[in-house]
Amino acid sequence: MKILVSDPVSEQGVAILREQFEVDVKTNLPAEELIRIIPEYDALVVRSETKVTKAVIAVAERLKVIGRAGVGVDNIDVEAATQKGIVVLNAPEGNTVAATEHTMAMMLSMARNIPQGHAGMREGKWLRSKLMGVELRGKTLGIIGLGRIGGGVAKRSLAMEMKVIAYDPFISAEQAENMGIELVELADIFPRADFITLHMPLTPETKNLLNKESFAKMKPSVRLINCARGGIINEADLAQALTDGIVAGAAVDVFAKEPVEADNPLLKAPNIILTPHLGASTAEAQVGVAVDVAHGIIAVLKGEPISTAVNMAPLQSHVLEVIKPYFNLAEKMGCLAIHLADGRINAVDVEYNGDIGEVDTKMLTTAVIKGLLGSILTEHVNYVNAPFIAKSRGIKVREVRSKEKANFADLITVKVHTDKHLHTVSGTLFGKEEGRIVTIDGYRVDVDPKGWLLIGPHYNRPGIIGKVGTILGADGININSMQVGKTDVEGTSIMVMGVDSDVPASVLLKIKAVDGILDSKLINFSGM
Repeated sequence: MKILVSDPVSEQGVAILREQFEVDVKTNLPAEELIRIIPEYDALVVRSETKVTKAVIAVAERLKVIGRAGVGVDNIDVEAATQKGIVVLNAPEGNTVAATEHTMAMMLSMARNIPQGHAGMREGKWLRSKLMGVELRGKTLGIIGLGRIGGGVAKRSLAMEMKVIAYDPFISAEQAENMGIELVELADIFPRADFITLHMPLTPETKNLLNKESFAKMKPSVRLINCARGGIINEADLAQALTDGIVAGAAVDVFAKEPVEADNPLLKAPNIILTPHLGASTAEAQVGVAVDVAHGIIAVLKGEPISTAVNMAPLQSHVLEVIKPYFNLAEKMGCLAIHLADGRINAVDVEYNGDIGEVDTKMLTTAVIKGLLGSILTEHVNYVNAPFIAKSRGIKVREVRSKEKANFADLITVKVHTDKHLHTVSGTLFGKEEGRIVTIDGYRVDVDPKGWLLIGPHYNRPGIIGKVGTILGADGININSMQVGKTDVEGTSIMVMGVDSDVPASVLLKIKAVDGILDSKLINFSGM
């Protein structure tokens, strides 16, 4: 077998591949040259420079695996690769330590004013009396997002005798306790933490998560660190909070727009440390991702299971034929269920009734978990790693299959158990491929899970739906579909509105404030 390395990667990763296979390193290839030579190779290793387009994949007659020495796979047409049976894998853990240590470096530098002291010395200034710092020992660190990097920061901070509290609705309280961390709600972190660090993806729910409203709830001595994703902190609000003394300090490695433009307000803000997205920029991290991707490629070429694949693992053809039409529906049901859930998730039950219950549905259950976790975690969730991620976060996944038919020939039901409530979503196929949601928390509906959906359970009173429509219209949000679902509980209904665009958090709050509205949730299916 032959492997092509088309981008610069660490020689240690290349050496591992060369121990077992023939490897050619050819970097800076023009697109037409890559298309010309790719039919010769069984595996391709890239970073971000090489664009593995549909045209490249179309002529890759022998290609079995594409390995990305890093995390993002935006430069690879994953859909085209999947359709051709090519495994696409990445190296999500190779830079974990680098990002963790950069967070610690930012926190320490901010606490002791190290960049300011260095700059003063270079200018011939002795600023000892003006650069009084604070110690980390005894301080409370609030971690928002307790994944691999957040957990690494927690471990190191505990060693420095800090008290660590964390918010992550997808980690069990028992697991956090075993780590020596107090698990709290997000609102509890703001008034308690001396330092707050972010370790979460940028999603519609986390965009501008920290803003002027949340800053006002924090200690005036609070110091913020963001080495996760730009956009989670509202940059204009942070600059103003630093200027006004509402926030004592900040250290930021990631920005809403990169490279940072000259008019970014953070560039002129006081008491802030800025770095140009250096979180993963260490020699060791570059070696780590190259070594990880090399081992992954070897496993695929040997026919062994791989936990870092970003596309679906192969299935037996007869099973795939039966369950294939349900994949998209199952993933969307998981997405809907996680957006309905409040509280900390303890378990997820996936029930199959009817003919679908007669085949192996494990991959469909994985699709549910993929949809459930994929939109709220930093790490890439795929059909291979979704069960492991759920298990690592203390979420029990149970599968029940029955040939007994309910109200439909086939029915999938997802039940999400939290420490506060049980939320249930059921779905089926209309025809052979049209997935529909047919119940939401006991309300009978007929929902096409596409685009943006606004869901609002409410008391069945005159005028409520009209008030919601007026609020949306006042903000320029168009309603493209509308239905009201009933339940066995007398006096309550649920409205499901399809809208053409995102609904800002401020508008959702206005809707929730309408007398008679029990809740208001926005679900985005547009990227699925």
